[in-house]
Order: sequence, then structure tokens, then C-alpha cells
Amino acid sequence: MSDDDNSPISAREAKQLFAGLKSAPALVLAVSGGPDSVALMWLAARWQRSFSRAPRLLVVTVDHGLRPEAAREAREVKRLAAELGLPHRTLRWRGEKPRTGLPAAAREARYRLLAEAARKAGASHVLTAHTRDDQAETLLMRMLRGSGLAGLSAMARLSMRDGIVLARPLLDVPKSQLIATLRRAKIGFADDPTNRDANFTRPRLRALLPQLAAEGGDARSLARLAGRLARANAAVEVLADGAERFLRLRDRGDASQAPRRSFEASAFALLPEEVRLRLLLRAIDALGHEGPAELGKVETLLAALDRAMAANPRAPANGRAILKQTLAGALISLAGGRIHIAPAPARRSKGG
Repeated sequence: MSDDDNSPISAREAKQLFAGLKSAPALVLAVSGGPDSVALMWLAARWQRSFSRAPRLLVVTVDHGLRPEAAREAREVKRLAAELGLPHRTLRWRGEKPRTGLPAAAREARYRLLAEAARKAGASHVLTAHTRDDQAETLLMRMLRGSGLAGLSAMARLSMRDGIVLARPLLDVPKSQLIATLRRAKIGFADDPTNRDANFTRPRLRALLPQLAAEGGDARSLARLAGRLARANAAVEVLADGAERFLRLRDRGDASQAPRRSFEASAFALLPEEVRLRLLLRAIDALGHEGPAELGKVETLLAALDRAMAANPRAPANGRAILKQTLAGALISLAGGRIHIAPAPARRSKGG
């Protein structure tokens, strides 16, 4: 991409943004009507026209039913999509809305509806218009929540959601370039006031970005940090994969009986702390029925396991459990020199 954050995106640069998607049968474009998603639609349409055979494009707008202007904005997206020769669908989030955690619930509903639309259209990917600015804000939000390395990696360019590939082709592009692109093309876009609503965390952090930029923490440097953390996270995941294979090789046929996982405690204790955390997280999320497990709670569990193993270096011959805890619907126990993870028994109802 151009080093000028205010320069329009050229056709050649757009081709690079969508590289790797040409062989897809169809793509769903998530377009709300704001500048980022309208630019995504316009760039994708121009990219599609540059090939004799290219993926089919379907523009989808999700109306969350939270703002009266949303229906009008969806109609405007439909009009612009028609001008670009693209089919359009508006999907509505129906039902009662939660009083707390509304942004997260709306985001989950949006992705669910987009994935359903992709399946119906025979599309392999859903494209969203997340930008470098969004990546910087996501990193800051997760830092404040105390996320681990995986969370601080922020958003990935490609990920799986509900069996559909979620692609973010604009993740390295600053929002200012998208606005410059639309202005050059003389294309209008909507202004969502919730993006400035200080009742929500992301807009409050967005308002702080100019001050952080003055200290050197601009969106470019924050996004670069997220990329480096993602690289480190991928390396630790490889180590965790190898550790799982190592522990399986240590088993003597008495380790894992579905649905259950088991690690030799002495071998598990030799692994780096971050790897041990990930192995516990994987097992608890796979076998528990109330997940995903919270990182802080898994850290507390690992500390308890370490204390129990240090206090009992020799496992009791009778196989009595030295430690037994439940977490995220999984039962974790230390017994017979092994750490066992299995589904926890269902909770008894109060009336039972």
C-alpha cells in the first residue's frame, strides 16, 4: 500500500488487497453504509470487473434494529450496489435486545446472519471492512481487559466462523485512505453516530488515539505491535502442538478415554508455563460445556495444580485425587500422577 495515508487506493493496490480470493466461488461483502464498508464494496466491484472470470459478489447489510436511520442507510447501500451491478440483501436482527453487553451481542448477531447469507449464496468467504484503525482500537481494548498473547494478536486477516472464512482485506489500510478513495470516486457514505457514543468503550478509546499518536502510539505502530504479537502467538501455538504430541508419546495406553484427556503430571510440569496454560485451555474448551474458559481462571487453576504437584511429588498409590476442580463445565483432577480433564457432571437443578 501507499505510504501516504491520505492517497486514494489505486486499481493495482486493490488487486493486491484481494489477492488470493479470485478462485473463490462467491464472496459476501458486509456493507453497513459507513465509509469503510462502502469503500470495500466499491473496491471489490472494481476488482471483480478486472477479470473475465471472478467470484460472484453479494452485498449484505445487517439492520440491527437499533437506530431509525438504519433502514434508510440499508436502502442507500442497495442503491449504490445496484449502480455497481451487485445484488444486495438486507438482513434484520429480530427479537429482544439485551440491556447490557449490547455491542458484543450485536456483533455476534451480525456474524451469524452474515454466515447464514454466505451459506445460502454458496459463498466461501465473508469480507468485512476492518481497517488498521480498527486493529489499533482492538489491541487497546484487549490490553485494558488484560488479554493474553492470543487476544493481543487482535484481529486476523483470515479466520473461520460458523464454517465460513472471515476475511479482512483492508486490515493494513488506514481509514483516511478509504475516505480519500470515496472522495476521488465521488461516492457518499453514511455517518453512524454510535461511532462517537461515549457510552461505549471503543468510541472512548478512539477519542484517546490522537493523544497516544502524539506520544508515538499511532494506529500504524499499534497495528504493527498487534502483528508482532500475532507472530509470537503463532510460534507458541506450534510449541503447544509439539507439547501435545510429546505428552501423547509418554502415555502408556492408560491416558485418554473419550470423552477425556489426561497428561502425565511429571512430564506436564517440565513444559513452559505458557504452553501448559494452552494445553489446559484446549482440553477444557474441548470437553467443558460452559466454555470458553477465562484465561485468568485457567491461570489460577494451573497455579493450584503446580502447588499440589510440588506438595505431593510422589503420587499416592491408591490413585486418590489430590486436587479436584470444575471450570467452564470441565472437571479437572490430579490423581495417580496424572492430570485428568473430563466433562463435569451436569449441575443439579434447584428443584431437583
